[in-house]
Amino acid sequence: MKIRCLAVDDEPFALNILVDDLQKIPYLDLVKSTTNPLEVFEILKKETIDLLFIDIQMPSLTGIQLLKSLSESPMVIFTTAFEQYALQSYDLNVVDYLLKPIAFERLLKATNKANELFILRQLSKTTPLPVSEENEPDCCFVYSEYKEIKIMYDEILYIEGLKDYVKIYTVKAPQKPILTRLNLKAMEVKLSEKVFCRIHNSYIVNLKKIDSFQKTKINIGPIEIPIGSRFFDFFEERYRGKR
Repeated sequence: MKIRCLAVDDEPFALNILVDDLQKIPYLDLVKSTTNPLEVFEILKKETIDLLFIDIQMPSLTGIQLLKSLSESPMVIFTTAFEQYALQSYDLNVVDYLLKPIAFERLLKATNKANELFILRQLSKTTPLPVSEENEPDCCFVYSEYKEIKIMYDEILYIEGLKDYVKIYTVKAPQKPILTRLNLKAMEVKLSEKVFCRIHNSYIVNLKKIDSFQKTKINIGPIEIPIGSRFFDFFEERYRGKR
């Protein structure tokens, strides 16, 4: 199965070079290219796109603004002539960041990385997750720091939702959460309802890790996490085993 690609760059010359190089890579299928970043939204509605190549510095809409505006984005490789955007691209969990002029060998390295991730995602769709004795999945997969990561449910302490990201706090590294580009609702879908509970607009907790709770907060070790008032009754029933 080939990776379906879309290339976006407001400079026609740079876009033509990128298109020529992408067409040399056998596992890529370049579906469309455009110099207008605003066309991306319509293209994504009509076409299945697995990988976006986006120029960062564009006048009508920057690549970073474009990516942030997508509720569910494909894999992304940024292209730019400006080094200062590297840190921002890292924060956005893109597959890679290519500095113009782009050597073909460097492009190939980036697309190989995307291909590995694409294969992992296809396998995760067709291969059952590891199951526990209760025949329930006991882990989930998230994309962070340019790779797909498997996280066992029993390693997760709690999850904090930000605007476009979640922070996953684990037993192994409670001071260094795993950051992934998902909203909290999308993360909630990945988790077992038997193990995890939404207790706040911004928090999901592992019920097995709770040490104590009050009306307005729960404690996981020394960590205090607020309970939203509208979540409390549901949480209490879940925690006491009534659901």
